[in-house]
Formats: sequence, structure tokens, C-alpha cells
Amino acid sequence: MQPVNLFELASQKAKWLAVRQTAVSSNIANANTPGYAAVDVQPFEAVLDQKTVSLRATHERHLASADSSTGFPVRQSNDSVPIMPSGNTVTLENELMKQGEVQRDMELNTAIVKAFHRMLLMTTKG
Repeated sequence: MQPVNLFELASQKAKWLAVRQTAVSSNIANANTPGYAAVDVQPFEAVLDQKTVSLRATHERHLASADSSTGFPVRQSNDSVPIMPSGNTVTLENELMKQGEVQRDMELNTAIVKAFHRMLLMTTKG
């Protein structure tokens, strides 16, 4: 069994959350784009077992993500939502719920890192 580096894991989770935030933001920005299919990032648990997979645009008219070199795969969202007459599958309510999840996860990730950092400082100060 290999040791777990908490700070490296927290850093990877923060990067994953940034990619998910970009995917959700792109979905919201393209909510009125005809034919746009909503995308989401694979769950973090699945990402931990994979190597680098780069992001790609699914259509040349979609807004590009800010950082495509992070290595977290983005796939079409498999939410069971109705397809709009324009062919768009973005539901703003779902995207705003995902946005809330990203915010809560980022706050939790930050709180865990702060707690372990304080513990590390207390043990080194004596």
C-alpha cells in the first residue's frame, strides 16, 4: 500500500473542481445555443484511477474551456432531461444545482487542507 499525500490529493481535487466549474459555466453560457449538449466531468473517484485524458471541444461554435490541459475527462451529461426543440439539453436548474455542489466541495476541500496545515504546524512547533 502506498502512502497518501493529503496535500497532493487536495490539490488534485481543487483542479478537478475547477474543470467541473468550467464545464458547468460552459453549459450555462451555451444554454441558448441550438444543438448544444450539456457536458459534465467524470466523478472525482473515477478520475483518481485514470491517467491523463485531455479535454476537447465537441463543436467548433461552443465556448472553449479556459484550461484544457488539466487531464480530467469531460463527457456529455447523462442527466435524463428533455431535449429542447432547438436540440439543446441544458437545464439551467440542474446546472445551478451543480454549481452549488462545486461551491460546497471547494469549501470542504479548503477546510480540510487548512485543518491539516494547522495540525502540521502544531506538530512542528512543538
